[in-house]
Formats: sequence, structure tokens, C-alpha cells
Amino acid sequence: MLTINGEKVDAAGKSLAVYLKETGLDAKRVAVELNLEIVPPEQFEKTILKDGDSLEIVRFVQGG
Repeated sequence: MLTINGEKVDAAGKSLAVYLKETGLDAKRVAVELNLEIVPPEQFEKTILKDGDSLEIVRFVQGG
């Protein structure tokens, strides 16, 4: 189990890119912090989620 934005999620073994796609998040419109370190978008495919990881995912929203 991982903690993603404060909630327990069973996503261990998936790449960050796969997790984002499965949850409908556009990888081009989010910032991701994994275990207190920012993950550059070019690393999303290579970053494999593990039990005990903690993620914070922030979506960019346009508005006025």
C-alpha cells in the first residue's frame, strides 16, 4: 500500500505513468512529489511505485 494525497492506495508495482493514466490524470498537467522529492515528468515511466511510498500529486488548473 502507498499513501497518495493522504489516502491508502494499492498501486505497488505500477509505474507512475501507468498510475496517472489509470486515474485519468494528464501527466503534462501534474506535479508529483515521491517520498519528499519532486519527480521530473521524464522519469514518470521509469519510476516504479513501491509499498510504503508516499506521493503528493498536484494538478495544474487554469483560471481567472
